[in-house]
This record gives sequence, C-alpha cells and structure tokens, in this order.
Amino acid sequence: MAEQCGPALRWEELPEGPVLVLLDQTRLPAEEVELVCTDVPALVAAIQSLAVRGAPLLGIAGAYGVALAAARGFDVADAAEQLAHARPTAVNLAYGVRRVEEAYKAAMARSGNGSQRAAAQALAEARALHREDAEASARLSEYGNELLGELVPGGGLRLLTHCNTGVLVSGGQGTALGVVRAVHQAGELRKLWVDETRPLLQGARLTAYEAAREGMPYSVLSDNAAGSLFAEGEVDAVLVGADRIAADGAVANKVGTYPLAVLARHHEVPFVVVAPVTTVDLTTERGSDIEVEQRPGHEVTEIPPVHRTGGGPETGGGIPLAPVGAQAYNPAFDVTPPDLVTAIVTDRGVISPVTADTVAELCSTSRKGTSRTRNGMMNA
Repeated sequence: MAEQCGPALRWEELPEGPVLVLLDQTRLPAEEVELVCTDVPALVAAIQSLAVRGAPLLGIAGAYGVALAAARGFDVADAAEQLAHARPTAVNLAYGVRRVEEAYKAAMARSGNGSQRAAAQALAEARALHREDAEASARLSEYGNELLGELVPGGGLRLLTHCNTGVLVSGGQGTALGVVRAVHQAGELRKLWVDETRPLLQGARLTAYEAAREGMPYSVLSDNAAGSLFAEGEVDAVLVGADRIAADGAVANKVGTYPLAVLARHHEVPFVVVAPVTTVDLTTERGSDIEVEQRPGHEVTEIPPVHRTGGGPETGGGIPLAPVGAQAYNPAFDVTPPDLVTAIVTDRGVISPVTADTVAELCSTSRKGTSRTRNGMMNA
C-alpha cells in the first residue's frame, strides 16, 4: 500500500503544557520538519508564512489556536482576533476561530467563569471540527468521483489541478486532490497534470509530493504551459479547490485559477471546484466583494532561501530574480465568476449550474440524508 503523508497538524499534551504541532510546509519536499506552537503569536506567524495553509486546515488550525489560548490561560478574545485576521481571504479560518470562541464563551457562562472547564470545551469543539472536516473530505471524494464519471465517461482521466488540495490542507484526504486520489484508487487516472503554481510553487512542491507518495502518474508543468495542454486535447477536466465561495457562486482560489477557467471554457473542458460547504460565505454577496490577500513582493522577485529562519512573511533574503527595488504585483488569489464554473462539489452534494439560487438552496439543506440530483441540488 502507498505510504501515507503524516498529519499536517496535531494537538499534543506535554508536561509543560499543551502545544499545536504543525508540519512546516515551507520545507517540503526537501525535508519534513515540525513546528511546535506554544502560543497564538507563533501560530499566526506559521499561518502568515504558509507553514500551515489551505482553507480547511486553516479552519482547524484557527480552532485549535483558540483552544490553545484557553488551555494556557491567555486572553481568548484577543487570541481569536489575531487568528481570525491572520489571512483575510480564507473564510474557513475565521469560521473555525469563531466556532471555538463561541463554545468557550458559552462554557464560561454556564460554569460561572470556570476557565478550566471552558478550556476543555474549547478543545472538544476544535476536535469536533477536525473530525467533521475528515468526514466532509470523504464525502467530497465520493461526490467528485461520481460527477467526473458523468462528465467524462469512459475512464482513463487526464486531470489538471492547481495549487495543493490534498492531505496537507485537510483533516482528511483533502478537496480537489482527494477526488483525484479516489479516481486513482478506482484505476481511472491516466494522468495528473500538476501546475507548478507560481510564485511559491505549491503544486510543484506539495501536490507532486503527495502524488508521488500515492503512486499517481503525474507530470509537473509551468503555469503558462497549461494552454498548450488544452490545445493538444490533453485535459479531460480541471479540478481546483477554493478559499472562499461567494453567495453568487464566484470562487476565490489560488492566483492562476481564473485563467484556467477561461481556458477550460474555450476548450469545452469541465471546470470543477471542490470545497466543503463551510467555504461558502453567504455574507459575501458577489465575487467582487471578496477581499483578496496581497502577499509580499519578494515572493515574486526572489527565489526564497532553502530554509527560512525567523521572521514573518515580509522576510526576504532569497536569490534576486529582478533588479533591486523592483515593484511586484502579488495577489494570493484570484476570483473566478460562476458562469465559468461547471460545478461545485461540496460535502452536501454538487451545485450545477452554479448560480446564487442553487448555492443558497444547497446551503439551506440538512447535512444528513442528502444525495446529489442530476440538476445539482439535493434531496433531503
């Protein structure tokens, strides 16, 4: 059996107190190094430096961060504020933080300021979120695999993906890459095309790392080579994740996703988004309302050092690619309009066509007893 990637995040009880242990994703694939966070500022730094990343995992990390503050006697409200705003685009981060913060506050009210009991409740809530994400991941893989069988019958799929969306971003098997894994295990994956995903190469470094461990047939390509693949008829479907989905169905995902959607539409290739329903933000009405995180320019103008020690996301120190002082445009995400999205696969089922009405209808359904219908909505 293929070797499995280790957990990207775990809670540990040490003699000196609880800690949150993270797999430092900035070191992959060269080496597997763990970061030990004893407080919220350390976790915020890990989030901002992308040592821990990916929408579902950020939600889990934020949840455990609040529990860590509660367990160690720090100011929980202040910790929650720091964590919720560590990265503005990924809605799961704020969701995980606020969910555990509310559980903590409710326990404090019930126990008459019994902080130890409230801290235990916060940890229980974080663990529940972690478990739910693993369960959601399994459903995403099932629904996505079924959908691909309908969209591209005959098997032997050639799938293109962007950024990293597997076990490194989830409490389970991931989102888009979890679907690819299901296709592979069914013997139906002919080729996985892995966008390198500039400027930080999450595809070349992380998706290829996961694909190699799973024994998938894969090839890494430069982002700007995707058009040639489409033109040669080498892509059967595009699978990507999401960091926020607006109420109108617009999708914010790693920068470079929108051009893929345009290419897919031009070449009549299905473009499928895979994300848990917690990534849908009904309070964000339109894609144009999504706040897109702007990253430091040195990520574009430098090759990063092999091992970055200390500092936050503003730390440079890499090998220059551009003249000293060159300005850079470095949005972390772009927004794909709903009319370019063939379907959104969630843990409650598949949305297709993608409209404000179909998004709202799916979000109103019960988590239990749902199944995907041909028009994309759910039978409760």
